[in-house]
Amino acid sequence: MKASPYAGKPAEASMLVNVPRLVTAYYTDTPDPSVLEQRVAFGTSGHRGSSLDKAFNEWHILAIAQAICLYREYKKIDGPLFLGMDTHALSTPALASALEVLAANRVEVMIAQGDEYTPTPAVSHAILTYNCGRKTGLADGIVITPSHNPPQDGGFKYNPPNGGPAESAVTAWIEAKANEFLKNGLLGLKRIPFEKALRAPTTHRHDFLNAYISDLANVIDTDAIRAAKIHMGVDPLGGAGVHYWGPIAERYGLDLTVVSEAVDPTFRFMTVDWDGQIRMDPSSSYAMQRLIGLKDRFEIAFACDTDHDRHGIVTRSAGLLPPNHYLSAAISYLFQHRPKWPKTAAVGKTLVSSQMIDRITAKLGRKLYEAPVGFKWFVDGLLDGSLGFGGEESAGASFVRLDGSVWTTDKDGIIPSLLAAEITARMDRDPGEIYRELTREFGNPVYDRVEAPATAEQKELLERLSPQQVRLTELAGEKIQTILTRAPGNGKPIGGLKVIAENGWFAARPSGTEDIYKIYAESFHGAGHLHRILKEAQAIVGDALAAARPQPEIPSKTNFLEHP
Repeated sequence: MKASPYAGKPAEASMLVNVPRLVTAYYTDTPDPSVLEQRVAFGTSGHRGSSLDKAFNEWHILAIAQAICLYREYKKIDGPLFLGMDTHALSTPALASALEVLAANRVEVMIAQGDEYTPTPAVSHAILTYNCGRKTGLADGIVITPSHNPPQDGGFKYNPPNGGPAESAVTAWIEAKANEFLKNGLLGLKRIPFEKALRAPTTHRHDFLNAYISDLANVIDTDAIRAAKIHMGVDPLGGAGVHYWGPIAERYGLDLTVVSEAVDPTFRFMTVDWDGQIRMDPSSSYAMQRLIGLKDRFEIAFACDTDHDRHGIVTRSAGLLPPNHYLSAAISYLFQHRPKWPKTAAVGKTLVSSQMIDRITAKLGRKLYEAPVGFKWFVDGLLDGSLGFGGEESAGASFVRLDGSVWTTDKDGIIPSLLAAEITARMDRDPGEIYRELTREFGNPVYDRVEAPATAEQKELLERLSPQQVRLTELAGEKIQTILTRAPGNGKPIGGLKVIAENGWFAARPSGTEDIYKIYAESFHGAGHLHRILKEAQAIVGDALAAARPQPEIPSKTNFLEHP
């Protein structure tokens, strides 16, 4: 895919979203439930969209919030609901809409003290902390965030009492009820004015920030970081954790510089991502130009996306680490430096993450738990301790406490960032150097992902691919060992196909949030071999989509990057 001429450059004024227009559209535009794109749709991370497209408007949030209230009644969830939001422009009005419904339904709601922004991991941590030792009166939560999506987007995500992203059966139930409300003009929906909802006896303030920060020493060796006097830099990218980093440094005596505390709903301080969009993706070298330019000022530097559930690690030795590289280094380190973790604790990875993780896990003598795309598949394992670590190739991860008990069951960008400093302190080498050492032992893979437009019909066809549709017996000159349509870890459908040979593999799947499909591929034999894998993968996908028209244009050339 060809990068935009604006990629990696500061955002221009013409690219900035018109925030007054965006918020006005939220309140004034009404979605048409007969139009598929204007219905409530939960992807891999909740309902997302823009008010400018009638995909994230007041009616959506009112309907989803009421559906969640009904789900709570259905499941007899009657503890507090922890409600958090990020810094996107649509998050504040969405929180107001949600609270109007939650208060009218007499749900005990915990909102942030001082109207502070709330990282996704702080909400998960709050749910799990409250529920610890309880069998009844359990808490759940809502996080209002579209993650690293562009400034014009909003997002709304439900976390049940297990603290993690809701599984598909739950989101399908909520989605169906919400769309019923849209279809019926919100008939039967309960709602009270926002000022009254704020003063309701069921609305409470919660100190998410200090509750989360005061517990960090139970998951990260902060003493080692402080003793080594590691000089760290962090760029919150204008996200929900912007006011967390200073108190973290102060509480634990860390040499940590916050390079920017700017919060601006246009995100005008960002450099533009690969496709010309403003996107707060800490794994993108285009979006991370500011921090990459400062790498030599710090021994280790890091950033998080807008809701702080993804991480980006910048090292002196290698610059911005591709997510697979850092996940590999983190797994290798953690399972050798957490002596209280159970010997049975497994390594969790999504099936489109690097096979380097498989090789490291085998050397560690640990079990590999390979799951479909989506962090929800790691929730149960992190909760019961059968997983020590769960990570995605898209730079989302969490892991258990020093004693092996659960920390968060949703992605946490803060602890992998601090872990990079712990690794540097304990190993006297940064994670980039650690990964280089791993490649000398296990090989040096090349990884890429390509995307192409896809209609709903084409995405559905891709989801139904079967092993029988792959007539080839070799992949880029190697015998095909395995063809998967279900994940080895839990037997769940992967929503696509994965083809594996000894030194390379590819996976093809439709996006859960965008009208595109993705092909992920990796080779341990270099860029030329990877190009052959991608070419053959594209032919397989092309054959499968031949029945759907119009046929999407499949890119013929790729730049061999971790992220395009």
